[in-house]
Amino acid sequence: MTEEGLQKLKEELQQLETVERPRVIAAIAEAREKGDLSENAEYDAAKEEQGVLESKIAHIKAKLMEARVLDTKDIKTDEVQILTKVRVRVIKTGKEKTYQLVTEGEANSLEGKISVTTPIAKGLMGKKVGEIAQVQVPAGLMEYEILEISL
Repeated sequence: MTEEGLQKLKEELQQLETVERPRVIAAIAEAREKGDLSENAEYDAAKEEQGVLESKIAHIKAKLMEARVLDTKDIKTDEVQILTKVRVRVIKTGKEKTYQLVTEGEANSLEGKISVTTPIAKGLMGKKVGEIAQVQVPAGLMEYEILEISL
């Protein structure tokens, strides 16, 4: 995980614990004041939201405990690996795309960051500039020419 990814997780955890958790607790208290809990839809919804929130908090805490920060100085660009950016050309269409291979928690397709667990990333891993990666995707076999590898 990058230092940036670790920081984002910490910020999300802080937001959930200091803003969202108190908001949900207040919503539960407000719903509780309205009387009979057995027929109180607001109470049920707030309790359900609390369960989802606590699950999310636990999940992020677990990720943080297992996280390892990777130093980009240790990353080489002679082949595609985690944290490298790879510019490829789709053989079939000639269209160029750039991906950065990241951990699952950092993946964001809008930013071109794909998880190393995706079929495309798995197919690109270990390839060098000039090589062709054949990747089995749901739409069929895709071929990517590796044009550039950078950080």
